[in-house]
Order: sequence, then structure tokens, then C-alpha cells
Amino acid sequence: MPAPRPDLIIVGGGLAGGLAALAASRATPDRSVTVIEPGPIGGNHLWSFFGSDIAGDHRALLDPLVAHSWSGYDVRFPGHRRHLPQPYSTIESEALDRAVRASGAMIVAGRAEHMTPTSVGLSDGTTIHGAAVLDARGLTAPPQGLSCGWQKFVGRAIDVPSGHGVDQPVVMNATVDQRDGYRFIYLLPLSRTRVFVEDTYYSESPELDQAALGRRIDDYARASGWKGAVATREERGVLPVVTGGDFDRFWPANDGVARAGVRAGLFHPLTSYSLPDAVRFAHWLATQAPSGDRLGAATRAYARAHWRRGRFDRMLARMLMKAAEPAQRYRVLERFYRLPAPLIERFYAGQTTLADRVRILAGRPPVSIARAIKAIMEPA
Repeated sequence: MPAPRPDLIIVGGGLAGGLAALAASRATPDRSVTVIEPGPIGGNHLWSFFGSDIAGDHRALLDPLVAHSWSGYDVRFPGHRRHLPQPYSTIESEALDRAVRASGAMIVAGRAEHMTPTSVGLSDGTTIHGAAVLDARGLTAPPQGLSCGWQKFVGRAIDVPSGHGVDQPVVMNATVDQRDGYRFIYLLPLSRTRVFVEDTYYSESPELDQAALGRRIDDYARASGWKGAVATREERGVLPVVTGGDFDRFWPANDGVARAGVRAGLFHPLTSYSLPDAVRFAHWLATQAPSGDRLGAATRAYARAHWRRGRFDRMLARMLMKAAEPAQRYRVLERFYRLPAPLIERFYAGQTTLADRVRILAGRPPVSIARAIKAIMEPA
């Protein structure tokens, strides 16, 4: 007998694909969902979010996945330090994997070679047919139709037997050497003796020297006096920082396959931050999106609306990547973190108001005025 056709096939089991599968399965228990992913759902990642990023009626999707929470976080720059009393939480990819498998979604360990709006061909020659296909894979570099810089990172969870002394998350510690672009250390105190350390920097190229960033983390651990420190997990990533582009080239109108996550451009152009958009999209998919072959056009319209809303943030990304010298880019963020806390919260959530945008641009920019004007005037 032929295999039953799932109602939804999700290609890619990262953050966006995993949350979409979880939301769709929970909202309509009789909806059959298949996820095609060669590895564990979520891969090997920690994802964090601010309390104001997620709407109250969307928290039910994330709350069971939260592994760590804090009452606030710190930022550190050469000329400015600040504590922000904003709740901050982290989820682990292992929790997302367990939740998706427990939801009843079918997991297929395979790699997609080609797809149509209703079928997926796998590398082993198998073809899976369904009522709708959702492409939730990551972006290739460079992505078609987008002008990008890149945010690159390596992160390690480190056990420090005597304790690491970090009390609150440090979302940005830019007091470190500014090499090859805006660079900062990100810290998450997972317990008294376990800390997650990520070395991140903004650069023009997508190439990542994982070994070099690993050495930087080792140097930071030694400088922090963490004796006997041992790394227990490592993750890495290369994320686009979008400075401009053409949505119709990025997602041509004749491409009828539905998309989700970064594949649909659903992330913050400047920070590359995708969790809030992944949650919003998963909720929309589960409660409002059409089913069947209408899903492709609906997700494209959803993504186009998001692209339009991101015009201001793409301009800020140009200011960072093009108006500032690489070693001076930290000044843009240092100035930003002097702004009111509610504005900062709305910025990360991708919900800045007109008044926020005026406030962000007010005053003398911490970069060349001529280069700033040129960056502002470029197409977004």
C-alpha cells in the first residue's frame, strides 16, 4: 500500500523548522507532520531571548523548552557599562528535539535534493509526497538577491571546577581586542561552575576560522583566571547581516515552495536574531496559514511584509558595516546601549516605532558623517 501523505512536510529541523513542527502538531493534533532532517532536531545550539521578544499568547510554545532564566543582563564597552533589568532566557536544542519527537511528528533522517510545493526528493532517491512542503533550511552563502555582511561565532560550554564568578548574562563584552570587525564576548552563566562563552564578530566575509576563535576563547578563559577549565560542548555559526537587496530576486514569484526561518528572510537584518520571528511564524502557521498548495503564496506574502518592515534595520546594518572602520564599529553599539531600555527592547523584538527610529538617528553619529550619509542613501 502507498505510504500516507502527510499534511505538512517540513524540510530542515533547525530552530524555525522545529518550532513550526511543534506548533502545527500541537494546534491540530490530527494534522500529520513530517520533518526531514539528517541530524538531531535543532542541531547543537543554545538560543536565547529577551522577555519582551515573545508575545504572551506565544509563550506556551517556548516555556517548556526553557533551560535557564535570569532577571537581567549586562553589556560592556570601552567607554560604557550597563545592567539592564530585562528577563533573559535560554533554550537548548536537546529540549527542542525531545519536544518535536514527543509531539507526534514523524522524523525522516534524510537530506533533500529537490522539492516541489507538494513533494520532496531525497538524496537516496526516495520521494515523499504531501499536501504541502515547507522549506526551513538555512541560507547558502552568499544568498541570492541579498547584500550582506556576516556575523560569525564559535561558542563553548566550559566547566570551571572552582567557579567562574559570572552572575548575569553578558550579552556583549566589547572590551576585547577589536580585530576583523566588531567583536565581542557573549557569556551565559549556566550554573556556578558552568559558563557558555561565545566569541562573535561582524565581518565582510563568510569564512569562519573555527580554530582561531577557539584559541580566543581559550585566551579569554586564561585571562579570567578559570583554572582547570574544560570545554564540554562547542557550536559555531555564520549568519547574514543584511544591508540591502531585492526581495524578488531573493524569493522569485515563480518559486511556489513555501519557506520558513532564515530561508524566508525571517530574521533581524542587523543582529541576525531569528528566534522571535521563528516563534511568530510558527504561531501564524499553526493558527492562520492556509493549508495545501496555497501555503507557498501565503508564506511569500508573509515574508515580503517582513522585508518591508526591515528597511530601517537594513539601513542601520549599512551604517555598521559601511560607515564605520572595522576597529571602530563597536562605537555604534556603545552609543545604542545608552538609549532608553524600552527602545532597546523594541529594537531586538523587531518592533521599533517611528519615534524610536528618530531617537536612534538623533545627534552626531559615532562614525564618519559623510560615510553615514552615503550608507543611509543606498537602496535598502
